[in-house]
Amino acid sequence: MLQRDRQIRTQVYQLKDAGLFALALWLAHLLRDAVAPEFLGWTFDEIHGFERYVWLYLIIIPGAPLILESQGFYQRPVFSSLRETVWILFKGCLLVTVGVILVMYFFRLTDLARGVIVLFGFTSFVLVFLTEEILKVAYRSRFGEYQLKKRIILVGTSEDTIRMREDFRQRKQYDVEVLAELDINQSAISDLVRLLHETSANSVVINAKHTFFGQVEKAIQACEIEGVEAWLVADFFKTHISQASFDEFHGRPVLVFRSAPEASWQGVFKQALDLLVSFIALIMLLPLFAGVALAIKMTSPGPVLFRQKRCGLNGRPFTMLKFRSMVTDAEQRKQELAALNEMGGPVFKITNDPRITPIGRWLRKYSIDEMPQFFNVFRGEMSLVGPRPLPVDEVQRFDDPAHRRRLSVKPGLTCLWQVSGRNEVKDFKDWVRLDLEYIDNWSFWLDLKILWRTIPVVLTGAGAK
Repeated sequence: MLQRDRQIRTQVYQLKDAGLFALALWLAHLLRDAVAPEFLGWTFDEIHGFERYVWLYLIIIPGAPLILESQGFYQRPVFSSLRETVWILFKGCLLVTVGVILVMYFFRLTDLARGVIVLFGFTSFVLVFLTEEILKVAYRSRFGEYQLKKRIILVGTSEDTIRMREDFRQRKQYDVEVLAELDINQSAISDLVRLLHETSANSVVINAKHTFFGQVEKAIQACEIEGVEAWLVADFFKTHISQASFDEFHGRPVLVFRSAPEASWQGVFKQALDLLVSFIALIMLLPLFAGVALAIKMTSPGPVLFRQKRCGLNGRPFTMLKFRSMVTDAEQRKQELAALNEMGGPVFKITNDPRITPIGRWLRKYSIDEMPQFFNVFRGEMSLVGPRPLPVDEVQRFDDPAHRRRLSVKPGLTCLWQVSGRNEVKDFKDWVRLDLEYIDNWSFWLDLKILWRTIPVVLTGAGAK
């Protein structure tokens, strides 16, 4: 099943289960109220009306499907084993019940009957389990097969179709039925049309890895005329880390291979955070900036700010700002100190650099020299979190083309390297490895985590030299 179809089915299931959990709470209250005041010799207290429990829906309706999803409930095969369904559902219902109890305890809602919540956990389990079993029966019925099962024809070379059929078997794709196979290199398009008529297939899966693109185009056009979906399996290019996605460019379908984070709402949140935090920081740090500027002017000749061309997104140069922490002829003296470089690769770093001024050493220890880069963040040239920007000349000396992938995202004020020891990371390859690890695992929450870890690093000056 296509990812789009799986997402829709999952969303429908989540809405169904949210409704069942809501019904379970009402039934649990009804059952508990029915046994009051006496049941089988046991005496029970009267309980409040259901209106006192309604507010729990604010937690149960959105929370229950999310908990089931976290337990892998919606990732199960359609005809998963009874044991697997019961175990996952039991854990999910238990977590929902415990979560409701914790919320009641946190808000000190001792007047709500705990028996209702216990019955709610049991009732929700029964309702969801029964609907799952009913759906399995429905899927196996003629109606279910007609509505839900994908009836497909595999098109490609014999090697391609055998490999794909085996993949279906291993993944237990019960919602897919292979009706026929066709070697598109050995058969005419009319044979595909004939199979479509004979089998009434609703999808054609075309594996173009070992197929001529001219034949693929004719096959897709034939499906277009017949009104049958054509799925082009685009694994004809060998990639190692890129993720493929389908999109549209000015009305033309395109297959996108991406090895950097794609556009998403998380990316929007990241940009909004960059803009908001940099704006607030620039306003709040103005007194500090004035004091630092005065200290630099009074202790060493030269400009307050150090400007240098650095490589930004995709290598585009920009002027990065820093408080000057070195003597004015630092760049000219760099060649004299080249033999003392302690950093492997094209990056230049040495301990106790003689070019650093006394005030500059203090500025570097607490990363105060980097604070003018909030201007770069505000202008969109940098981000709060991302690989540290390198000078243009150092990027030009990269000896491994793969290192340029660190330029696929905006450079940042802080990064994994910064919170992993800063100058204690001596090998440039380790530096790049941390940057690529950040890119490959990027999320908005990872940014927040790195920002949080940066605070004690900056305050204590850990790793700075």
